[in-house]
Amino acid sequence: MSVINTAAVEDVALGPTGIVAAGRGEDKILVDHSTTELEATQRIAAALAERCGMMFVDAPVSGGPGAAKAGELAIMAGGVEAAIARISPLMRDLGKMTHMGPVGTGQATKLVNQTLVLTNYCVLAEALRLAQAHGVDARKIPEALATGFAGSNLLTAVFPQMIDEDFAPRGFARQVLKDLEMLQVAARDRHLAMPMASQALTLYRLLIAAGKSELDATAVVTLYPKP
Repeated sequence: MSVINTAAVEDVALGPTGIVAAGRGEDKILVDHSTTELEATQRIAAALAERCGMMFVDAPVSGGPGAAKAGELAIMAGGVEAAIARISPLMRDLGKMTHMGPVGTGQATKLVNQTLVLTNYCVLAEALRLAQAHGVDARKIPEALATGFAGSNLLTAVFPQMIDEDFAPRGFARQVLKDLEMLQVAARDRHLAMPMASQALTLYRLLIAAGKSELDATAVVTLYPKP
């Protein structure tokens, strides 16, 4: 399954007409590609095992709609070895799966992914405004930096969208806010200081408060005045 938030995952798995309602399923595995709260992932996995004998793999993905269509998603999986072995042939059709450890580690790895990606949206927005303020042809930035440490597939994808103000949603800003809120909770639970992610959270709260929740996440650049 791949649904929008933790509440939807819990409803599909444990709701009155959810998967547990179907009874025992010892030979079955539920693979969850959603991005959900760590505590809920553990709770759902335990409930499925207890109530219907089903194994659970948390396998959030990264790469966006383009990677999904091409079968090139990055899949971060948490689960027991037996479950991972059985789902591997199917996962190869979706992208590259990496087994990160027991249940929950897939979601934890997705939080690492989101820390890197979502803070970078904000950094790229700042970099774009800096380039524009100094008369640089910003469209040349991805090519100019491609072979250096700043080069990345995110730079190549995001800079043109920000320059063109093309905010048709590949991933909604509200989804980014949801993930950053989850990241904040996970950091707080382990007493981690994550100032950059906290700043990104503030920016996306401002973006959603400005009525831009249905735009692409790259719309964060609109919070930065044009030079």
